[in-house]
Amino acid sequence: MESQNSTVVTEFILLGLTQSQEIQLLVFILISVFYLIILPGNFFIILTIRSDPGLSAPLYFFLGNLAFLDASYSFIVAPRMLVDFLSEKKVISYRGCITQLFFLHLLGGGEGLLLVVMAFDRYIAICRPLHYSTLMSPKVCYVMVLALWLGGFVHSIIQVALILRLPFCGPNQLDNFFCDVPQVIKLACTDTFVVELLMVFNSGLMTLLCFLGLLASYTVILCRVSVSSSEGKNKAISTCTTHIIVIFLMFGPGIFIYTRPFRAFPADKVVSLFHTVIFPLLNPVIYTLRNQEVKASMKKLFNQHIH
Repeated sequence: MESQNSTVVTEFILLGLTQSQEIQLLVFILISVFYLIILPGNFFIILTIRSDPGLSAPLYFFLGNLAFLDASYSFIVAPRMLVDFLSEKKVISYRGCITQLFFLHLLGGGEGLLLVVMAFDRYIAICRPLHYSTLMSPKVCYVMVLALWLGGFVHSIIQVALILRLPFCGPNQLDNFFCDVPQVIKLACTDTFVVELLMVFNSGLMTLLCFLGLLASYTVILCRVSVSSSEGKNKAISTCTTHIIVIFLMFGPGIFIYTRPFRAFPADKVVSLFHTVIFPLLNPVIYTLRNQEVKASMKKLFNQHIH
C-alpha cells in the first residue's frame, strides 16, 4: 500500500438505491412519511424523559441517550437520500463522503457501546440489586456515556484514517445511496487486501463480539429472572426481551455488512437502508411501546400540552 495519499478524485457519484423511477418514488414516499412520523416521536421520548422527575433511573437516562443517538444517526443518511431521489445526478464530494463515513461510524459505534452499557445496567439491577444504587450512580452513568462517545470516536477515526491513506485516481461511482467503507475501498487505485482485513477487524469483529457478548449477558439475566419469584419478574423479562429485539435490529445488519470480505451481494442496499434509516428510528419507539412508565409519562405530557 502506498504511504502517501495521491487522491485526485474530488467527488463520488452515488448510483443510488435503485435505477427504477417507480421504485425510487415509492421508497421516497414511504421514507418521507416514516421519517415525519417517527422522528418527532423520538424527540418526544427525549423531552418526556428530561421533563419527568419520575423517569430519573439509569434505564431511562440511557433510553434518552439511545433516542438521541438514533435520531442523529438517521440524519446522516436519510435527508440526503431523499434529496438524491429527486436529483438527476447524485454527487457527493470527497470531503463530504469522508465526513458522512466518520459520523456514521461515530454514532453507530457509540450506539453499539450504549447497548452494552444498557445490558450492564440490567445485569446489576437484576443480579446485584443491593449494589445497584452505588454501582449505577448518576456520576457513573455520565462517565459511561462519555466513555461510549470516546469509544465511538476511536472506532470511527480508525476507519477514516485508513481510508484517507488510500489513493483514489480513477473510477468514482459508488454503488450505494451513501458513503460507507465497503463501497469506498473498492474504488482505491491500489491493493486493498490489508486495509480490508483491518476494516473487517475494526468494524466486523467489534460488531460480532458485542453481539455475542450481549446475547450471553441477556441469557444469564433471563435465566436469573426465570428462577426468581419477585414482583417485578414480568417487568424484568419484558425489559430484557425488548433489549434483545433491539440488539438483533442493530447488530444483525451490521454483521451482514461488515463481517465478510467486501464483496457485493444483491441484498446489500436493502440491508443498508434498514440499518441506516429504518431501524435507528424504530429502536426507541420499540423500547417505549413496551415500557409502561414511559408510555404513561408521554401521555401525561401530551395531555398537558393539549389542555
